[in-house]
Amino acid sequence: MEAIVRADGRQLRLAEGQEFEISRVAGEPGDTVDLDVMMVLDGASVTVGTPLVSGALVKARITQHGRAPKLVFMKYKNKVRYRRKFGHRQQVTRLVVESISKG
Repeated sequence: MEAIVRADGRQLRLAEGQEFEISRVAGEPGDTVDLDVMMVLDGASVTVGTPLVSGALVKARITQHGRAPKLVFMKYKNKVRYRRKFGHRQQVTRLVVESISKG
C-alpha cells in the first residue's frame, strides 16, 4: 500500500518502511507523527481525497534530527568590486513510515 501525503509544503509518495526527510518537526527521536493523506494507492484501487482522504492516516516515526548539506549563495555586482558569499544549512528530520491505513 502506498500513499501520497502533504508534508513540508510538498507532496510525497510513501510506502510502508520507507525513510524520508522533511524540514524539522517538533518531537524527539522515537515519537510518532501523523501526516495528511491526499491519495491512497492499494493495488488496483485508488482513493483520491478532496483535498484529503477522510479517515486515512499515515503514521511515521522520528528516527533522527540533523542538518541538510550546506547551500552556498553569492551576490556579485559588476564594476564596483562588490562580492558577498553566504550559506545556509536547513534543519531536517528523518522519518520512517510505520503504517498506512485507509480509514
